[in-house]
Amino acid sequence: MKPRRIILAITGASGMLYVSAFLELLARQNVEVDAIISNCGKKVLKLEKDLQYQDLPGVRRWCAVDDFTAPVASGSSCYDAMVILPCTTGTLGAIAAGYSANLIHRAADVSLKERRPLVLAVRETPLNRTHLTNMLTLLDAGAVICPPMPSFYLRPADLETMAGQFAGRICDQIGLHVPGLPRWQGV
Repeated sequence: MKPRRIILAITGASGMLYVSAFLELLARQNVEVDAIISNCGKKVLKLEKDLQYQDLPGVRRWCAVDDFTAPVASGSSCYDAMVILPCTTGTLGAIAAGYSANLIHRAADVSLKERRPLVLAVRETPLNRTHLTNMLTLLDAGAVICPPMPSFYLRPADLETMAGQFAGRICDQIGLHVPGLPRWQGV
């Protein structure tokens, strides 16, 4: 079976724990991951996980954030979905405005224009009116806004379990079924 092709963009918001969990879930699937990380994303990854981006597992290709010749910049490359995890409100705003200042913005714009799944795990609190307006703009354009809000009803034992549950929800949004992911079964 042909592998699914996913674009993962990592921006400079807090939440690198979710990136690791998402990549671990993708590694168990038949998925090829091409990734982009912003300069601030590199700094936050180092601060939160003490990792360099090259240390993240399961990435087939890293695309430079300023390389507009990368495959992810074109709709003809036929990716199946794009996830921005975590997503800063600056990235949210640029995409909502159609402003392609870097490859993350451009790849998101391509995902929207090609009507491919685009999931933005916007990481900010509290939200102001501009953030909410940008979220509504992108929702209307076809994106999924999926802030990293952990669920506690499954009683995660630790942060890694909690991050894995949220990463599974992102997989749901891009049409990847994760076997063994704990699901609410009712009371």
